[in-house]
Amino acid sequence: MSLVGEVIAIGDELVSGQRLDTNSRWISAELGVLGIPVTFHTTVADTLEAGIDAFRIACMRADVVIATGGLGPTADDLTRDVLAVVSGAPLEESPEALAIIESRFARRGVAMPASNRHQAAFPRGSRIIPNPHGTAPGIDVDVVLHGRSSRVFALPGVPAEMRVMWEHTVGPALVALRPGGGTIVQRRIKCFGAGESAIEARLPDLVRRGREPMVGITAHEATITLRIAAAGTDEAACRAAIAGTESTIRACLGELVYGVEDDEIEDAAIDAVLEAGATLAVAEIATEGRVAALLAQAQGRRGHAVSGFIGGIVHPPGPDGMTADSLAADARRRFGAALGLGIGAARPGAEAREVVDIVLVGAASTRRCEHVLGGGPLLAASRAAKTAVDLVRREAALASGMRPR
Repeated sequence: MSLVGEVIAIGDELVSGQRLDTNSRWISAELGVLGIPVTFHTTVADTLEAGIDAFRIACMRADVVIATGGLGPTADDLTRDVLAVVSGAPLEESPEALAIIESRFARRGVAMPASNRHQAAFPRGSRIIPNPHGTAPGIDVDVVLHGRSSRVFALPGVPAEMRVMWEHTVGPALVALRPGGGTIVQRRIKCFGAGESAIEARLPDLVRRGREPMVGITAHEATITLRIAAAGTDEAACRAAIAGTESTIRACLGELVYGVEDDEIEDAAIDAVLEAGATLAVAEIATEGRVAALLAQAQGRRGHAVSGFIGGIVHPPGPDGMTADSLAADARRRFGAALGLGIGAARPGAEAREVVDIVLVGAASTRRCEHVLGGGPLLAASRAAKTAVDLVRREAALASGMRPR
């Protein structure tokens, strides 16, 4: 029998619309990879009554309940109190958790406020979920209502803390909960250059429910991530199952695949420039410095001994008539780079859409593309910047003979 999950997001700022709930989307994707379908998302205010109602309803219809938020030290952080009521177990202070919380404040050289002591309280019989990067440990508790048992995991609302706790504690616990147990291994394949639906159409029957290994697809600012998840008796069996599916994905998508796991498109671009023995400079208008920022960050992450990206300049939009071609040539000349990348100003395109010209100039070649802006001002600029970086990645890889990773 398969498990069913529910996700609860806690916070007045979420129900009021002041803040976007990104945790629930991320958790649902992770549960899907583990073969635990999510049937409900619940968003609830910071009150005891609302929290009790939300958890009781969730525990009556889901085998696994994942909650985020309400574990802080303030008066409206009530998740601990809610779980004590729902589980029927009084709160008890954990000396172990208290010592860890106190040590965090001690390392910063400040006294722990009295309110933080409440973060060391747990429903009797529950399990502590360690928080390596924060003062709010999570809670793992079994809830039995009307003869039905549910496993509840309560995590902080801070995404960076929550995700580490998931990786180290919650994920492995859920793998052990699955019927038959076993091991689950995941691998992420990163793609750029086509939309989510277009990529799915190029994958023959891979992205469907019930397939083994499972392949999930998510999109974020035009980057597509394909998650392959395999279940098996051990890690070696899982990786063997993943290998065949990954080979099929790469064969179907070709150069759309730029990396794996935490690779970003700018990382692949910097690697390709260096592999080609080249250097790159940028001049941009519409992207307002985003391209230079991405490349500089990637160069810092990669820690290469030599620099592939050597400089950039941002021009304000105006009537000076600078085109993407002239921007690329000027960047190449000004910084003495082998490659010059120019991103022009937004201009009218077909069907009343705004477009941006992107040009990459080398010693003996010029490559250009026209990017259609869309998705709102901030997202449009981000997508345009990634498209420019991807042009560098493809052309530099072609010049060096690199294959997508």
